[in-house]
Amino acid sequence: MAIHKLDLDEFDEIDYHLIAIHTTLEDYRLAYFINQHLPVNLSKSNEEILISIKQGETQFSRFYFDDEDNFISWNLIQNKNEVIGQNEIINQDLFSNSSQEVATKVFLLPELKKVDYFLKIESDDDLEIAGIVKKLKSIKSLSTVYVVETETIKSKNNLIF
Repeated sequence: MAIHKLDLDEFDEIDYHLIAIHTTLEDYRLAYFINQHLPVNLSKSNEEILISIKQGETQFSRFYFDDEDNFISWNLIQNKNEVIGQNEIINQDLFSNSSQEVATKVFLLPELKKVDYFLKIESDDDLEIAGIVKKLKSIKSLSTVYVVETETIKSKNNLIF
């Protein structure tokens, strides 16, 4: 009788590239500049990325472009956001039982806290990532652009959407 084995490593393949972007631009302005410099047409997605932590839930904005001709999906994703929660303060003074809002910073990829946005490029083919990074670096409002080694990311599940 033949023995069949299923190798689970086949499903672990990473079929995307991740580019980190440091900038002070708003997400819509960054998407506009990327559309100007790359052959993409990023537009705001209605499906934002939802992350839940013990302080509450937050949504990360997402801009998306599906290049059907070249079988490439482009995602511009926000990395930093805030969860605003109520904190009850119980004191024995004039301001007893008051509540105050507390903002907690939340990151899509907590191990890369300094990154403002990620450009996730999903493709089965090998892309010229160095050329894409070079074009992104030509945008004056971006302070730093670099490729993230996807093998080093611990919270890869946050990039599944």
